[in-house]
Amino acid sequence: MSNHGSPVSPWDNDDILRAELFSTERLEQHAASLAAAQQVTQRRSARRSLNVRLKDNESVLLAAYRVIGAAVGEGRPITPAAEWLLDNYHLVEEQIREIREDLPPSFYRQLPKLADGPLVGYPRVFGLAWAFVAHSDSRFDPDSLRLFVRAYQRVQPLTIGELWAVAITLRIALVENLRRAAARIVSGRAARQEADNMADRLLGLNGYAAEPDALTYLDTSGASLPPAFAVQLVLRLRDQDPTVTPARRWLDERLTSQGTTADEIVHEEHQRQGTSNVTVRNIITSMRLLSDVDWQEFFESVSLVDELLSSGSGFAAMDFASRDLYRRAIEQLARGSKQTELALARAALSAGSTPAANDSTDIADRRCDPGYHLIGAGRRAFETTVGYRVSRWSSLGRFSTREVGDYIAAIILITGIVLSLPIMLLHSWGVSGFRLALLALLGVVPSIDAAIALVNRAVMRGLGATILPGLALREGIPSHLRTMIVVPALRRTHRASRDPLSRFAGSRAVLRIAHGLDRCAGRADRWGHRAARHRRRWHCAPESSTRTCLRRRPFRIAPSAAALEHRAETMDGMGAEARQTPRIEPAAARRTRHNLHRGRRPPSCHPV
Repeated sequence: MSNHGSPVSPWDNDDILRAELFSTERLEQHAASLAAAQQVTQRRSARRSLNVRLKDNESVLLAAYRVIGAAVGEGRPITPAAEWLLDNYHLVEEQIREIREDLPPSFYRQLPKLADGPLVGYPRVFGLAWAFVAHSDSRFDPDSLRLFVRAYQRVQPLTIGELWAVAITLRIALVENLRRAAARIVSGRAARQEADNMADRLLGLNGYAAEPDALTYLDTSGASLPPAFAVQLVLRLRDQDPTVTPARRWLDERLTSQGTTADEIVHEEHQRQGTSNVTVRNIITSMRLLSDVDWQEFFESVSLVDELLSSGSGFAAMDFASRDLYRRAIEQLARGSKQTELALARAALSAGSTPAANDSTDIADRRCDPGYHLIGAGRRAFETTVGYRVSRWSSLGRFSTREVGDYIAAIILITGIVLSLPIMLLHSWGVSGFRLALLALLGVVPSIDAAIALVNRAVMRGLGATILPGLALREGIPSHLRTMIVVPALRRTHRASRDPLSRFAGSRAVLRIAHGLDRCAGRADRWGHRAARHRRRWHCAPESSTRTCLRRRPFRIAPSAAALEHRAETMDGMGAEARQTPRIEPAAARRTRHNLHRGRRPPSCHPV
């Protein structure tokens, strides 16, 4: 904090984010000390969002990319760090895009903010990511980060939202560090270009006239020489005799007044460029690795809520979507109550361990699971137990899930509003009495239709669909959950019944018995020809009972080998003359269908 009480911005320092490099054990110790020192506040922060700084970082990185690209286009040499930035700028753009997508303003407001320190007013998890990046030289390692977060939570647990934001804030810290490295690359290149121009003026090269006193303006300014400028000038004037070239003597005297020498400043600048190259390389490599990490698995490996629910229930056996339903319910309850997420998870487990006395066996089994109290029928009672206060917006979305009366009341209210507007308008135009009542009566039905449409649209937009909890079954279906699926089916012959069941695996065919064929068989005069035609159509054996003939849906099933063989034998018995019998004309076909519909025997049909 400054003397006036205003927080000092962490963006005022342009030094690269690099501190003492810690080992894994030292990182864990630092995480514990950091958790003990960081305090959060519930007050609204006056700091601007991290997205504002992200936008500024994007502008600086884009400008640096263009400057480096122009230098390469001109054939000028660039440093290895500049090459890393130039070749991987598309990766930087991807990271910035993911940060904007994963950190909306509503989520950013929910993150706990720091109450003091250099990052006061910013999310606590951002301070954690800042420290990890600084003490690892921007080198990301998932195992080291997992140990770092676990060590932090042994002192101060993080919320579910903060654990999800670890990856986001790591990207923000890496982009911030790359921005500082890029700014140093651009400033160093500008200083070296200025030193080259100065050397050309001093030596009279590249079209310049010799100006031995060109450095006099630097002598009167009293400012320290930039390291990149001094090193480049030393390299250009290295072969000049100080007795002949006054600029070389002046440069040595100026460096001595700054407490250094030409050899020392060259060594320091080369060392600084080397560390910058390593840092930029680590940043780019870490950005690429961040996109390959399974953050769902990382989250569940460091979440204390997941660990607590898994130890006391079947939470770990569920699929990820179901586990996420539990976590979201705990987050919502924590925001509306004064309890922490861990306390709410313990309360849900304890509520499931004490079933009510008047519960049935089925209800008692459901109560044992914490999901019954978090997302099930016991949610309202659990909210009362933990002191949850329903917000106004949340209360508006509850009416259609419990009470049909609220749904009807909403329709009546919207109907009244929709109907009252034109009635008031007509009344203002002088329409009254019987005419106004008649118009109001005629407008009731369209107003109700409009109200139902509006309420249904509002309900669907406000509620949406939810996910039914389910088990993951990673190792298959266990023995106590196995069941048998029976699919009734009829086969035409004993040979077909011996076919493997896999013949119909995946088939959508639904077979059923043709009960109507029994009645057809009892009426030989009127319906006998239908039974015979049915046998011929579905390739049933002539001696088979009508009960074995099956009726099917409009889809097609491939006939069995026995049916194909029977069809071939039937065609061979008909002879060539019968097979060449002309087809019935369309008019005759229509008369035949008409006679069949009326129950008459067609002239061409004979009993079988």
